[in-house]
Amino acid sequence: MAENAHGTANIGVVGLAVMGSNLARNLASREGNTVAVFNRSYEKTETLLSEHPEAGFVASKTIEEFAASLSTPRTAIIMVKAGAGTDAVIDQLTQVFEPGDIIVDGGNALFTDTIRREKAVRETGIHFVGAGISGGEEGALNGPSIMPGGSAESYETLGPILSSIAAVAEGEPCVTHVGTDGAGHFVKMIHNGIEYADMQLIAEAYDLIRRGTGKSPAEIADVFAEWNTGELESYLIEITAEVLRQVDAETGQPLVDVILDQAGAKGTGAWTVQTALDLGIPVSGIAEAVFARSLSSKPAQRAAATDLPGPSDAWTVDDPETFIEDVRRALYASKIIAYSQGFDEIVAGAEQYGWNIRKGEIAKIWRGGCIIRAQFLNRITEAYVDDAGLVALVTAPYFRDAVAGAQDSWRRVVATAAHAGIPAPAFSSSLSYYDGLRADRLPAALVQGQRDFFGAHTYKRVDKEGTFHTLWSGDRSEISAVDTH
Repeated sequence: MAENAHGTANIGVVGLAVMGSNLARNLASREGNTVAVFNRSYEKTETLLSEHPEAGFVASKTIEEFAASLSTPRTAIIMVKAGAGTDAVIDQLTQVFEPGDIIVDGGNALFTDTIRREKAVRETGIHFVGAGISGGEEGALNGPSIMPGGSAESYETLGPILSSIAAVAEGEPCVTHVGTDGAGHFVKMIHNGIEYADMQLIAEAYDLIRRGTGKSPAEIADVFAEWNTGELESYLIEITAEVLRQVDAETGQPLVDVILDQAGAKGTGAWTVQTALDLGIPVSGIAEAVFARSLSSKPAQRAAATDLPGPSDAWTVDDPETFIEDVRRALYASKIIAYSQGFDEIVAGAEQYGWNIRKGEIAKIWRGGCIIRAQFLNRITEAYVDDAGLVALVTAPYFRDAVAGAQDSWRRVVATAAHAGIPAPAFSSSLSYYDGLRADRLPAALVQGQRDFFGAHTYKRVDKEGTFHTLWSGDRSEISAVDTH
């Protein structure tokens, strides 16, 4: 352990809560890294130093000492709560850093804030990088998936450092330069949105199996463990089995039955949906997952609605094994839709903000370290290698065939859930999206006719070029018009 050694650290970490401390320990464990650490409260710094003397941290009590302890170009990763705290640390660092130095925000910042911050910091000559870091506390310590934005120049310094601590999947570090300014945090936001959908779909699968077959949580854990050996192999399926097996020490009940059924959220899922609305991209599976958490967290409304009528017929499953297989296939098909919608949003965001995001590379770096790591991410990478201009992921041959093989099961599960009165919003909305996407003709024609009637919003025709308006309040003849879609 060293204190205030001048210019000896090649990387620094500001903010030593669990994520920051674990990231600092990860950095220190990699050959060639000497890590400077700083926390607003020195007490946390002292705790980290005393618990991990092997890390050889270079500690500072002031931000000035922290800057002096870093070799140039100085590189510091901020791991503080998103929002005002991040702005405050950036302001501190820009006062003690010099042109060419690099500030990295490793928190879950809103990408538009990152765009704003990068622009402001760039004027000082200092590089600012928004880096999405996924994998939770364990990933931060042992190897996360990292999604850095910022300038190409800053990545020359930062890339080798981040590669040294990232998770490794099939021999490749799970990090890539995503794009300029806010691209890294944008992609991390989409990652989290897909994570919301994935978790909700798994929860719906569990709920349907439990209600339909009467299996215990421990028995359903065995089902998920089996699923994890096939095409659904993923971190979330793996930990679902672990959670379902857990027994509460105090009551002896399955832990899942003791946990209050109100799901929390940190905001990234909602950001994904809000941004998708701004971009005009339907991410219905992700949106329903966000709304499902919101509904779960409305106890007064749910209590008031407990006596609302439900289905008149009792629901029974005649063949539990066939039903469970149907649910598995429905889960896989819906998961494909969630990823397809997420990548649609990445494509739209890249176009809107001028980012050159390589979709196949994003799928690659999500294969390890991150929460949504899954076997089939390799299939996504392959799909974009085969067709870089792929319009919708679900139309790639592998995914087209996968959904085709699952759709009968998918439809049975959604119909069964509706008949039984079991909420399955992510399953249902994913199927509706799929059917909407493949439809020859949608009722949007009627919607556009309504819009023209009450607001003269105009419409186009299928049989000739131009934009038209019907004189609804007059003789109802059709005239050419200026497009007001």
